[in-house]
Amino acid sequence: MNVIDHVRDMAAAGLHSNVRLLSSLLLTMSNNNPELFSPPQKYQLLVYHADSLFHDKEYRNAVSKYTMALQQKKALSKTSKVRPSTGNSASTPQSQCLPSEIEVKYKMAECYTMLKQDKDAIAILDGIPSRQRTPKFEQAQMLDPYLIKGMDVYGYLLAREGRLEDVENLGCRLFNISDQHAEPWVVSGCHSFYSKRYSRALYLGAKAIQLNSNSVQALLLKGAALRNMGRVQEAIIHFREAIRLAPCRLDCYEGLIECYLASNSIREAMVMANNVYKTLGANAQTLTLLATVCLEDPVTQEKAKTLLDKALTQRPDYIKAVVKKAELLSREQKYEDGIALLRNALANQSDCVLHRILGDFLVAVNEYQEAMDQYSIALSLDPNDQKSLEGMQKMEKEESPTDATQEEDVDDMEGSGEEGDLEGSDSEAAQWADQEQWFGMQ
Repeated sequence: MNVIDHVRDMAAAGLHSNVRLLSSLLLTMSNNNPELFSPPQKYQLLVYHADSLFHDKEYRNAVSKYTMALQQKKALSKTSKVRPSTGNSASTPQSQCLPSEIEVKYKMAECYTMLKQDKDAIAILDGIPSRQRTPKFEQAQMLDPYLIKGMDVYGYLLAREGRLEDVENLGCRLFNISDQHAEPWVVSGCHSFYSKRYSRALYLGAKAIQLNSNSVQALLLKGAALRNMGRVQEAIIHFREAIRLAPCRLDCYEGLIECYLASNSIREAMVMANNVYKTLGANAQTLTLLATVCLEDPVTQEKAKTLLDKALTQRPDYIKAVVKKAELLSREQKYEDGIALLRNALANQSDCVLHRILGDFLVAVNEYQEAMDQYSIALSLDPNDQKSLEGMQKMEKEESPTDATQEEDVDDMEGSGEEGDLEGSDSEAAQWADQEQWFGMQ
């Protein structure tokens, strides 16, 4: 057992003061002699030292050490891609049990929260891909099966990933615990919204707000449902209220800006996007949001390109930035560049929208078989993705001799009815209001 193993065992035993003393000494020795520890070992030491500082409530110092640890991990990842393992028996086991990078980011966000630096906390959390956020909620559920707080966010993340069966099960479980909290209604509303049943989502969001008028997730749900039903001005009111309650949450601003764009209020959208950029800082999310508005005006296309390039430099895997850059490349008919961009983004993640757009680009360069494969992957990730289904059906029709003469414009895929049959009417919302018994209300 080497000295790093001793530090790890002490940390596991809760001997935080011992960990702090020993890890500090070892890090000082490492600074004086860089060859003393391997990169994975130094990463471990930094994390264990930061954890001990976190336990002692020295949050600012802990953030500093966590940041150094993530920089070390990033350098380690680059090194491992460039050169193969040397076969060192000491480093191989350690590389298999390194502290989780996601856990480090959660700890950093917790530090920022304790320091009342909410903007920095949100930026850290936004940097965690949604598919890697859900295990954190699942772990919390296992520790406390009766947990309700925060489950509305968990349900939203599951729904966004296309895991609608899991969302439905979560909603049922939460209703069995209590129907007097907003969270069960929001989770069921997310299931309805991502099933394109917007009137039902609207009713469920309204019910959640009745139970908790400060529920940001409920306001976002109701606002999104109103927007997709064409009631944009009402949606704007809800997104503004969400911003008032949670001024550091980017998704609140995104919802409001989408409303402005839907009503062709480009100027208002641009003002809001610039304010967000100045308020929350220049990160991949705010750069992409500003670029999204710039794409709506032919005069600011080049600015949009610059902003997206900056966003992707910061976070090459940020899906929203990749999607918008692909949209720009499609307009310019630079399909090969788009294919390269999408393949690179999909190298370390799998996302329905990215696979579908890659399918669209492959169709444009006559790579039909691989396009079909990409549509199939997209549908396996989200069986409800209408655009992927339509792309696949269009290709099947074009391959059929009887339909060969019925050519459709490629752009029809982009204008397909993703928001067509909204099932949206006030009478249906009233129907749901009469059926509260279905949700466990007596």
